[in-house]
Amino acid sequence: MPMELELKHVELRAGDVLKVQGRILDEAQRFQIDLGCDENDLALHFNPRFNDDTDGSVLVCNSKIAGSWGDEKREIHNPLRRGATVKIILRLTGDMYEVEMPDGHELQFPNREGLDVITYIRVKGDFRLTSFKIY
Repeated sequence: MPMELELKHVELRAGDVLKVQGRILDEAQRFQIDLGCDENDLALHFNPRFNDDTDGSVLVCNSKIAGSWGDEKREIHNPLRRGATVKIILRLTGDMYEVEMPDGHELQFPNREGLDVITYIRVKGDFRLTSFKIY
């Protein structure tokens, strides 16, 4: 059964790391990890999709500013698999967000909004969260 974790009033800054561990559901379609100010202002929307119409299994990153989505960055290399237990590490570097996959592959996404502080985190979708750590 999917679950959702939503945190408000957090303070993540450049140099902070977020580690998300869990199990991708067997019949997963997609899940997401969002970082931003609130659900309408997302500096990073990390969205693995397992049955994308265009590319099949794909990693999608995007940003949402004032409720409007930006241009998607699509990564065909998706090491995430349905039914797998995974650890995903997200690093804030200031001008960039780095997402490290379980196989060591790293994705980079620009800080389009230039946010200095992340105050909102959400993990949602076909993913059973088992561990969540900020350091």
